[in-house]
Amino acid sequence: MRAQRPAARILIADDHRLMADACKNLLEPEFSVVGIVTDGRDLAAAVAEFKPDIILLDIYMPRLNGLDAGEQVKKKKPGIKLVFLTMTLEADVAAEAFRRGASGYVLKQSAGNELVSAIRKVNRGESYLSPLVAKETVTFLLTKSEPSTAEKRITKRQGEILQLLAEGLSMKQVASVIDVKPGTVAFHKYRMMEILNIHTNAELLGYALKHQMMVP
Repeated sequence: MRAQRPAARILIADDHRLMADACKNLLEPEFSVVGIVTDGRDLAAAVAEFKPDIILLDIYMPRLNGLDAGEQVKKKKPGIKLVFLTMTLEADVAAEAFRRGASGYVLKQSAGNELVSAIRKVNRGESYLSPLVAKETVTFLLTKSEPSTAEKRITKRQGEILQLLAEGLSMKQVASVIDVKPGTVAFHKYRMMEILNIHTNAELLGYALKHQMMVP
């Protein structure tokens, strides 16, 4: 007899523990859920510990959003597949997820019906996009040249700092989280304000909200 192929190892990253547990229950009859983490910054360490084949991750997580966290993982471990599980139907967010290396994009509101089939497809090397997201728009956005948005003018480090500031951390706390001096955080903050032509903290937080860097 042919040996049975081992079940795909799945790591879940979602700060909503009830949602993470629900996904675990959906997947475990067929797949092996090896761990759950609740923020983006812990994801890299969890990947080293649990060695997953697939990561199921939320986009909006504290300390580091799922897009950036997933992209960091893909750069170090290109063979790992990313499936984003989110409330966001916007095609531009879905397109950005695929730009960052996603293999799948599933909506939380339809996870009960879609999640297992999405994971199956991704595990076979295919891609999956929820039918509720406008596929034609996502395809169009992916075929465009590099987006000319203001967000692309700030660095990844600056975006990371902005998310942490938007979550209510002080510059000193942000410096502690990303292991830099507070003066470095201040430099990046005021450099972002200059680049984005923003003059107040409220405007900066408004920018973070508009560009979906804040955890709801």
